[in-house]
Amino acid sequence: MRRALAVTLVAIALGAGMLQAQVPKDGDDPLARLLFDPQLVLKHAQELALQPAQRTTIIGAIKEAQADLLDLQLQMAERHQDLVKAMEATRVDEGASLALADKVMGLERDMKRKQLQLLIRIKNALTREQQDRLQEWKKAGEKPEL
Repeated sequence: MRRALAVTLVAIALGAGMLQAQVPKDGDDPLARLLFDPQLVLKHAQELALQPAQRTTIIGAIKEAQADLLDLQLQMAERHQDLVKAMEATRVDEGASLALADKVMGLERDMKRKQLQLLIRIKNALTREQQDRLQEWKKAGEKPEL
């Protein structure tokens, strides 16, 4: 019971920083320059003149992603613990360990896909002018602060 609680608390703590972790830094990933950090969009919602429908779409996408990502993080933490436990043996069952690793990596893939889906939905909710303004703020080196 304690282990399950600890895993849950770790996953929740990780979930608190989820929005920040969703967008790679511009220098790290060519896609990052084409997509927008949810925090940057929300920080400048008024300056971007987000319409109510846009705001609803963006907030809805963020809430859905957060719920899904938290669930995936919990599953990944549990599978990771299973893999660690398997590796603690003196003689590691290679097939079983690789199968556990495949589960962990599959969950990582699902998380990255969900994060990309969120960023696409945010971009698609924005007009060209709003995207241009966000690009200007990004080029100026503005960091999201929420």
